[in-house]
Amino acid sequence: MENTTGLRESKKLRTRRQLAATALELFLERGFDAVSVADVAAAAEVSKPTLFRYFPSKEDLVLDRFADHQDEAARIVRERPAGRSPVGAVHDHFLAALGERDPITGLCDHPNVLAFQGLLYATPSLESRLAHYSDREVELLAAVLEAESAAPLTARLAAIHLVAVRHELGRENWRRIAAGQSADEAYPAAVTDADRAFAMLAEGLDAALPIRPA
Repeated sequence: MENTTGLRESKKLRTRRQLAATALELFLERGFDAVSVADVAAAAEVSKPTLFRYFPSKEDLVLDRFADHQDEAARIVRERPAGRSPVGAVHDHFLAALGERDPITGLCDHPNVLAFQGLLYATPSLESRLAHYSDREVELLAAVLEAESAAPLTARLAAIHLVAVRHELGRENWRRIAAGQSADEAYPAAVTDADRAFAMLAEGLDAALPIRPA
């Protein structure tokens, strides 16, 4: 029974990835607004109802990859070392991701990543739907902070700011790459921006959030 369940889940995952890949190829080729859900379903050789079982909206066909990162900030804070503040832990992780040219930081000049980000930031409905994923990030991070004895409002305000800074830094890095800089050329300024942004947060949040005891 377990093997059957495992095979079924693997098949669902493959189908999901195939649908997302097919959709992205069409969106990049024709433009997001010029491609319908019916077009994607036809290209992937599935019915529209089948497609909607995997993706609630057309926008989710593009943004589903963000679902893998929704618990990232919460995990970073939850697993941070003793004596490290939540702001410091998220800062450390972002700097490490910059060094690795992680696409989530915006500091990645791979053509496929640039094409995806160009589609995202040029399509208002995608940016609007992205707020749904950001809200979930905030919810998960706030829950971790509240579990560490932060007051509910403090936890939520801190989570909102931490998530917003990560996203805005990523957008600024993408702007640099889109303007023609390579990831290596943009890296020093990206680090400077990250250090400044997280320092601003630390000034206000470190006194309000719990520090994990050593």
